[in-house]
Amino acid sequence: MSEEFDFFNHVKKVYRLLLLLFSLFVLAGSSLVYYLVNPGFFNFKKSPEIQIAVEELDPDRIENGIHVSTGFVDAEGLMTVVRNCTACHSSKLILQNRMNAERWNATIKWMQETQNLPDLGKNQEIIVNYLATNYPPVDTGRRAILTNIEWYELKD
Repeated sequence: MSEEFDFFNHVKKVYRLLLLLFSLFVLAGSSLVYYLVNPGFFNFKKSPEIQIAVEELDPDRIENGIHVSTGFVDAEGLMTVVRNCTACHSSKLILQNRMNAERWNATIKWMQETQNLPDLGKNQEIIVNYLATNYPPVDTGRRAILTNIEWYELKD
């Protein structure tokens, strides 16, 4: 009986080996076919388009007076605001708010008391001056009065 058991055991091993070789053959064959159809797939060198895109991602780039990464106005104190404010939240949170210096200071105090913002030291004055200058309150009230409208009469 032991001879038969060894025979079946060897047959199983050969079967597994053949199955493994067949799987590798199919995988290699499909990769070869894919390479023939799309030869650039296995080219891992950076394409010129990707290299240009990476070079354009300069985090300090300014275009038309706007800091591209954040949308902030390019003015004195910009980088202090970027380093201190956008480490915790999006620049969009700042851009949607407009306050005077007193309210910006109150907001910073609130963040220190409730959001674990550390003391900003001398940077607080720079940040508040930048924000109050470039993002002051805008007293617009209601929308502007409509002008130059061609009215039409409703018919019954």
